[in-house]
Amino acid sequence: MADNARAKKLADLIREVVAQKLQRGIKDPRLGTHVTITDTRVTGDLREATVFYTVYGDDEDRASAAAGLESAKGILRSEVGRAAGVKFTPTLTFVADALPENARTIEDLLDKARASDAKVREASSGATYAGEADPYRKPGDEDEDTTA
Repeated sequence: MADNARAKKLADLIREVVAQKLQRGIKDPRLGTHVTITDTRVTGDLREATVFYTVYGDDEDRASAAAGLESAKGILRSEVGRAAGVKFTPTLTFVADALPENARTIEDLLDKARASDAKVREASSGATYAGEADPYRKPGDEDEDTTA
């Protein structure tokens, strides 16, 4: 079992090698400049690596990039093996990162909250308090209530 520091170093190396190879070495038109490697995680035994990626574009671009990454998996794994120099080159699994969709959902929710705050602010702009300006009793007020 490898330690976490070694797995982290290997994950960083895999991320760099895969990104450089996608940028310069693979001529697949499905993997144009719109694929970004966001994160890489390696299991504790250094046998499997999960590479997270995002694709700039619509669903069709995402599907074609996923197919392109699956077809280039062997080339990328051999490149990682050359660069890493480990006994066993980890198998690569490509997973589409959900970060952009989550960020878009959060932004939509924040926009709704801003709109709701604006409505409340607008409704309360001319409002007055329901009671007196100072709703608390003072010692002099009790004397007036008992005499009346």
